[in-house]
Amino acid sequence: MATPKEFKNRRAYHDYHVLDKIEAGIVLIGSEVKSLREGNLSFAESYARIENGEAFIQGLHISEYKNARLFGHEATRRRKLLLHKREIRKLYKAVSIKGQTLIPLKVYFNKRGIAKVMLGICKGKHAHDKRDATRKRDSEREIRREISRYSK
Repeated sequence: MATPKEFKNRRAYHDYHVLDKIEAGIVLIGSEVKSLREGNLSFAESYARIENGEAFIQGLHISEYKNARLFGHEATRRRKLLLHKREIRKLYKAVSIKGQTLIPLKVYFNKRGIAKVMLGICKGKHAHDKRDATRKRDSEREIRREISRYSK
């Protein structure tokens, strides 16, 4: 089975307006990398925080690697993010605004095989925003369907 190169947090785009994106490295141990390469990742309830001038991601569930035995890892442990100081300051300023939060949008391996996280500075959507987006998506789908039906 081919391993996916990237894991997208589709729920984030449904629940939040993404205002800005930033790429960060993530500190992982060996069994986490192997588990990630197998595709064992869940974004449910994950978010990032800035604490004491450092960035951390919490709630990112990387399942235990089945062959790790003694040297396994905790599935939802807090993981450090690798960012430059100016990037951390930028994120801290953005998150200090009420209603904005850091959400992981995507986890992927770059060309060199290093795990990266795409963080989004996000603002929560209201229920009516979600309904409007669904309505718009459905109407676009209908238009495409009609066009394809008449073009045949």
